[in-house]
Amino acid sequence: GCDASVLLDSTPGNPAEKDSPTNNPSLNGFDVIDEAKSTLESQCPQVVSCADIVAFAARESVRIAGGFYYPVPAGRRDGLVSKESEVNQNLPMAFFNVKQLEDNFARKGFSLEDMVTLSGAHTIGDSHCSAFSNRLYNFKNTTNASDPSMDQTYVSDLKSKCPAPGSGQDPTVSLDPVTPRTLDNQYYVNVKSHRGLLSSDQALMNRADTARMVLANINSGSMWLHKFADAMVRMGKIE
Repeated sequence: GCDASVLLDSTPGNPAEKDSPTNNPSLNGFDVIDEAKSTLESQCPQVVSCADIVAFAARESVRIAGGFYYPVPAGRRDGLVSKESEVNQNLPMAFFNVKQLEDNFARKGFSLEDMVTLSGAHTIGDSHCSAFSNRLYNFKNTTNASDPSMDQTYVSDLKSKCPAPGSGQDPTVSLDPVTPRTLDNQYYVNVKSHRGLLSSDQALMNRADTARMVLANINSGSMWLHKFADAMVRMGKIE
């Protein structure tokens, strides 16, 4: 998706990345990129790729939501192939443990610290209840049990917003209930307080090395932002 292949539409016989259940309906904002591309094409045709627009849009989101600006290299060409089948092979899943997260990021050339740093992106945005409802209801197939690693006040709050599976409803909640529209290090405070929304979020406290990184990011939000910007630039270069 870093080559903008996630923007490509499905064709008969070839469902695209954007239509994978992992991306749809959680991934949105395609209209923003389309509008930016249309405007640029009217001013300077065939100069700025969609991949560059996605990278610039991510940088501007960081600037607006976090007050932090970082330079982004340009010149990446757009991908021409998009396959739904490749999504789950490459994206980290909401139920991953630390080892699975570590291996997933390592395959893309990222370190354990990079993984913890980029996980902080969950300080902004929303998640469908279906991504974590297993932590609220019938945890590990135990009737009415919730994940014991989750703050129980937080569990009660989430249950008031997320109906039990099978209701036919799948609303969204903020990944970070404290500062949901600000890019900051509150995510790590939440995780330390057993208020990580996804299993993969809370998993960072289950291993000593990643737990230390969580605490370091709590102690210095500025340090985390600099690391985050560096990791974002490198992520934009993933093949």
